[in-house]
Amino acid sequence: MKITFLLTQSLEDPSGLGRYFPLAKELARLGHEVHVLALHPNLGSLSQRRLQVSGVNVHYVGQMHVRKVGSQKTYFSTLGLMRVALASTLRMSFRALLTGAEVIHLGKPHPINGVAALAAKFLQGKRLYLDCDDYEADSNRFSGRWQRAVVALFEDNLPRFASGMTVNTRFTQERNVALGFPAERIVYVPNGVDRDRFAKVDPQKAQGLRRELGLESKKVVAYVGSMSLVNHPVDLLLEAFAIVKRRCGDAVLVLAGGGEDYDFLRQRAEELGLGEVAIFVGRVKPEAVPYYLAVADVSAEPVHDDLTARARSPLKLFESFAVGTPVVTGDVGDRRNILGAPPQSPPTLGGKFCDGEAGLLVEPGDAQALAEGILTILEDSDLAHAMQEAALRLRERYYWDVLVRDFVKVYSVNPKSL
Repeated sequence: MKITFLLTQSLEDPSGLGRYFPLAKELARLGHEVHVLALHPNLGSLSQRRLQVSGVNVHYVGQMHVRKVGSQKTYFSTLGLMRVALASTLRMSFRALLTGAEVIHLGKPHPINGVAALAAKFLQGKRLYLDCDDYEADSNRFSGRWQRAVVALFEDNLPRFASGMTVNTRFTQERNVALGFPAERIVYVPNGVDRDRFAKVDPQKAQGLRRELGLESKKVVAYVGSMSLVNHPVDLLLEAFAIVKRRCGDAVLVLAGGGEDYDFLRQRAEELGLGEVAIFVGRVKPEAVPYYLAVADVSAEPVHDDLTARARSPLKLFESFAVGTPVVTGDVGDRRNILGAPPQSPPTLGGKFCDGEAGLLVEPGDAQALAEGILTILEDSDLAHAMQEAALRLRERYYWDVLVRDFVKVYSVNPKSL
């Protein structure tokens, strides 16, 4: 089968790198012809806009709605955004009509790729499928209500034209059923990791990174992800680590990632007295991500109990599993199930946490609770070792060469009701 994915981000963005590229690669390994039409955060810097990677045909057709250079992310003015969106919509629509695909699979229901997908459906009769991996109208930064309204319009109404839908959280599944999409045409596929990228971490390289960052003899807490407070409350983690540091003097926090709040968060760390122990390394290359997690004793995913967190299948958890690093996160959405904690299990460890197989679940939005969870793993070597082993066991179910078996089921759902 010939499948074309329409993406509004690059394959090096978190969703592209953690979901769409490894998925496309595994579909190609199953014998499908896979094309990806994508946008890029710095289109003008590309020397090559068409390439083939691991059997996947990739074509960057336009500029993203944001620009990323180094560790910084900047937004266009309203007029600039309208120009970029119009140009990218036209280019993606044109290329979608030329791919000759049997199936158009929309990665994230946004206006730009949504218009392109509808063009392919109504002008050429292509089968349209939808992948929802976030609550788009709640997890993006908008400069005006009109922008959110446009995104919500597409997110809520594109499912009406889809033959089937893939989702990565139960929250998104239930939300779309409530909007009227048939439950039997939704396939649940959580996020995962690329086996090729994570299963071959070189211990010597990891040790070299520890030396480079001055982490020898330190207890390391890692955060690897976006520095964008609209959906990643890294400031909560900084507040929690200030508490950790008071009790664990040899603890160090390593933060890898970029975003529009990068400078603000560095300043906040200084205000909290963490200037020498909160190490901001900026955006790192994809191949380096496993090593920043591997050098850590524990990784953290700070969250609030909000719609953004409920709708997210956090890559940080799966990537931590892949290198055997325990995780501390908030008990929101699917995280309880992902960490291997029994449904509705009571708090343990003195009534403070719910302990999963590979990490701890704490009260979301609570810096003290997050700090206590981190300290529990740092101070209990037996618990940490047990969670490390559990993480390595759990990772086997979240490799994309396993998850793809469920994903392809969406192409077999019955679309007769359309």
